[in-house]
Amino acid sequence: MSGKNSGKRINFVYNTILSMKIRNAVQRMACKALYESLSSDMIVRLARIILPGYDLNDRTGIQENIPITAQMAAEQVVRDLIASGEFLRFIELLISVDERGFMGRIYRIVRLHELVKAVLDDGYDFDRVTGLFVEDSGSRASPDWGRLQEGEERPMALLRLDIAKNSQIVKDNEKEKVDAAYERLRTIVSQSVVSRMGRVWFWEGDGCLCGFLFAHKEKAAILAGMEILHEVFLYNRLANPLSSPLRVRIAAHAGPVRYSANPGALRKNETVREIGEIEAHGTPIDGLGASANLFLSLDRIIQDRFRTEAALDGLKVRHYSILLEKA
Repeated sequence: MSGKNSGKRINFVYNTILSMKIRNAVQRMACKALYESLSSDMIVRLARIILPGYDLNDRTGIQENIPITAQMAAEQVVRDLIASGEFLRFIELLISVDERGFMGRIYRIVRLHELVKAVLDDGYDFDRVTGLFVEDSGSRASPDWGRLQEGEERPMALLRLDIAKNSQIVKDNEKEKVDAAYERLRTIVSQSVVSRMGRVWFWEGDGCLCGFLFAHKEKAAILAGMEILHEVFLYNRLANPLSSPLRVRIAAHAGPVRYSANPGALRKNETVREIGEIEAHGTPIDGLGASANLFLSLDRIIQDRFRTEAALDGLKVRHYSILLEKA
């Protein structure tokens, strides 16, 4: 292997450890779909969209003056895509090429239906809104949705929750009761978020941060926040063992986020810092505060449930809370 790409090989070897979940049968199916549908040159062109600068001759060790068959190209490309953790992105690209063509030409990818079904059988759903595969939340809920890589930046919606007067709750109640109440809150948050294809990234102290990446992510974040408020309200009425109601502040915001499994690195994102400000300074207790940019993307029927825009410490926020009708 040439020295100019030695770093690339190290990257492939390292990521292979992360990518062993792609079954051999799926790999073989992907190879056949490629070489039965596309030329070796076209296979490489598509591979370079996912792996910029991809050099098939360097990867195979075959000199440039020696022809490489479509089957050989497909097998090498699939191996490298899996090793780099980009296999699913490539399948998403094939779906797009099959449906919309490429560079003005129509391409039909044979066996694509079988290939997609095999990926779904491996525990993924296909999100038609974004054209992306996402983990089936019913089987697992990884913080990265089984897709994001460390340092990858995507537009996301965020939800941040804070337990109001946490110190007073701990002071006024027995530890067992506090633990029980907080465990129930964690369950409420997890169920509300994960059921909408979101992820609870981390809990720390008296609060948590959640991310939404797929489908109508802004709507999903808002609906999760509304559900949490309603579930906490019912919990306080029916089962709360504490001497006072469990009260929360919830904020929703949207913007670019550079993903990291490290909470400290996540906090360095400007969007994460902004939602912290919205929650701490722009959201009342027992309320949900939605930032202006997230609010505008919501359906009118949801917008109508929020009060008029308020400016708190320079932040434009819309508020939602549970209002009981007086008898």
